[in-house]
Amino acid sequence: MPTADEPGKPHERPVLEPIRVLRPRNTDALAALFREMEELTEDPENGEGYESVPLPTPEARTQELPPVPPIPPAPPVRRPGGTGPRRAAVAAGAVLAAALVGFGCALLLPEGDRGSTARTLPATPPATAAPPADPDGSGTLREGAAGPEVTDLQQRLRRIPNVYDDGATDGRYDTVLAEAVARFQLWYGIRGDESGVYGDDTRRDLESRTG
Repeated sequence: MPTADEPGKPHERPVLEPIRVLRPRNTDALAALFREMEELTEDPENGEGYESVPLPTPEARTQELPPVPPIPPAPPVRRPGGTGPRRAAVAAGAVLAAALVGFGCALLLPEGDRGSTARTLPATPPATAAPPADPDGSGTLREGAAGPEVTDLQQRLRRIPNVYDDGATDGRYDTVLAEAVARFQLWYGIRGDESGVYGDDTRRDLESRTG
């Protein structure tokens, strides 16, 4: 039975020595492989080593190619039409055959048909070009016109304030009347007709304002 240590006296215990554990390194196998290769290369005569092979020089690898023989020209292609004189003879024969066929058809036609074929059709008269339509309308009045329609225009314009005050109603479309029409178009925003021309758009607006 163990006895208790005396007080004041150090307890004697066995000293533990450190244990050294040796583990193989990962590089040991690679170093062993290098040593084996060095041994084999140092003694190539034992049959297990590697034999050094000299590399060929660039001059030995380059070989001069043989010259390429020239390509012979292709033989001329002969067309089935034949030569020029033969083609001309064939064309002349075709024209002659067509002429004979036409002559035979003319002989077979009766007399009445021969006369009808010789007749010529009457010439059609040339078509006359239609006059261009007025862009301002069919009933357009412009400077230089005269008549009862101009008189009606003058009377209607006099009913519009400050447009054609005390203007003449003689039925003549003069410069004064053209300026009055242009003034009416400008003041009332009429853009469908030419300035100073009494066209369809100006007529509709003026008639709607004058009843």
